[in-house]
Amino acid sequence: MKNIKIFSLIEVLILSCIFSACGKQSDAESETEEAAAVEKLTLVNTKSEVKTQIESLASKYAQETGITVEVIGIEAGANVQATIKGFYLSDQMPDIICCEAADFSNWDGLLVDLSDQDWVNRTDAEFVDPTFGTLGFPYTTEAIGLAYNADILSKCGVDPASITGPDSMRAAFEAIDAKKDELGLRAVIGYFTEAENLGWSAGNHIFGAYLDSGLDRSDTTYIDLFNDGGKLDDSRFKDYANMIGLFNQYSDPELLTTGAYSDQVANFASGKYAFITQGSWIGAAMTGDNSSEYASAGNFKVGMVPYAFQEGMDTILTSSPSWWAVTKEGQVDAAKEFLQWCSGSNAQQILVQEAGFVSPFTDCTFVASDPFAPVIAEYIAAGKTSSWHWMNMPGGLGQQGLSFAFQKYAAGEVDADGFTNEIKSIATKWFETL
Repeated sequence: MKNIKIFSLIEVLILSCIFSACGKQSDAESETEEAAAVEKLTLVNTKSEVKTQIESLASKYAQETGITVEVIGIEAGANVQATIKGFYLSDQMPDIICCEAADFSNWDGLLVDLSDQDWVNRTDAEFVDPTFGTLGFPYTTEAIGLAYNADILSKCGVDPASITGPDSMRAAFEAIDAKKDELGLRAVIGYFTEAENLGWSAGNHIFGAYLDSGLDRSDTTYIDLFNDGGKLDDSRFKDYANMIGLFNQYSDPELLTTGAYSDQVANFASGKYAFITQGSWIGAAMTGDNSSEYASAGNFKVGMVPYAFQEGMDTILTSSPSWWAVTKEGQVDAAKEFLQWCSGSNAQQILVQEAGFVSPFTDCTFVASDPFAPVIAEYIAAGKTSSWHWMNMPGGLGQQGLSFAFQKYAAGEVDADGFTNEIKSIATKWFETL
């Protein structure tokens, strides 16, 4: 019996060594395979206006590290989250995805907490979920306001600083409209409401002006009211609806309900509109894809006035429009390293100077050549910014719901009161389905 026990012990030890060796070999092979696997990362880019610049960022990273970054572009107007869910369901989840504030809840427990990363200490623009931690890496700061061509306003005798409320806004529109033919303008304002592909513009950004214009950044009065079943402040919204009616009246009639984003930006860049209802992100297109049109129009100075639908509103809306997030199913460590690199000098130079982004990182020394960059900086320095609380609406409500009310109003199917009722009806029904 002793011999058997001894033999058994020896056998166990031998087997243990064999398995241990196999384990070590397996671990080593696993590490080697993992290292070999990280030859390529996948990154979702939803900023189609800076497609080439993000690809330049990926190229620079490959040069420095040998790791290829495949940029998966999702065009403006597409359903970003549905596209990413398609990747997820087909087991092709990208390493780094893009989320707006309301989108993070789609991925509860599936994203990596980045709170231990160095870059977190150099920004206050990261996205933090109270349950899951720091989930979002900020890659830019953007602004929403009524953008304008300073040359046109000057030729029409309109001082942008005089636009402080609905009466002065209307007076400015009328003054420009009187010289429209003389200046060769298509319209006073490029305001487009085609809901299928531009729903994100009216349903999110422009509706956001109702929620936040004139408020302190921490003021959630109107988003809280709205998220309580779709309620509106009737007095405030009446004034807002009147401003939207002004846009309908003075916009490009040929493109008001059918125009595409590319038409809107190209016409503004070429000096055909005095105002445009797009945010600071169009600067990248004006100096990029539409640079020839912009140059032909004299590379005019741009500016931005608040959506002042009530007298005295003096803020534009600023925020990170979306964030990059690391998926747990992806190559986590490699993705973290890439984002850390993106917060550093070489990447920030591309993101700021080439893409025209306003850096969210406090130690960034680069200044964007984007025409809107100094505009945003001036408002931020003056403390005249409000937040983007439209991002706290239920996902999809603005783009796939409220946008259709804007299109109906623009098409003349409803008046200001009817527009208000449409917004209430769409929102109420949407909240009932949640």
